[in-house]
Amino acid sequence: MVRTEWSNQMTITEFVLLGFGNLQELQIFHFLLFLVIYIVTMAGNILIVALVVVDQHFTSPCTSSWGTCAAWRPATAPPSYPGCWVLTGHRTISFLGCVMKYYFFGCLVATECYLLGAMSYDYYLAIWKPLHCTTIMNTKQSFQLAADSWICGLLTNTITTSLMSQLFF
Repeated sequence: MVRTEWSNQMTITEFVLLGFGNLQELQIFHFLLFLVIYIVTMAGNILIVALVVVDQHFTSPCTSSWGTCAAWRPATAPPSYPGCWVLTGHRTISFLGCVMKYYFFGCLVATECYLLGAMSYDYYLAIWKPLHCTTIMNTKQSFQLAADSWICGLLTNTITTSLMSQLFF
């Protein structure tokens, strides 16, 4: 007979991040490496946004969904990279913090995938139907595809995260 009730349960309130804990001599190197990668990523994102603002050619329907400029990286980088352990010595993340981190990361990644799909449809029209491209993919249609991408990205990950948060760890 299978027992369906657990007699010894406890609620998990935080997770211990092990990461590079055994490599004490490399922690400063890892901190600097990940800090440089993060700064370069953010500088690239700022440059893309500045180009879109400055040059009006980049705001055509092909690139109206500029949200694909790696917007998901800040959701994962700062608290999860080993450099924060060097500075704070704190190697845990709360359960709620972990779920929220997963939610934001998942929403941004899913939205980026949907936006890339919308952009590929735009490119398909530009290549295979160049004379009809401007009538099929007008500004309204472009914004509708971008809005649908955000809605689908948020909705799919909201469902996944709400189901995941009800699990026992």
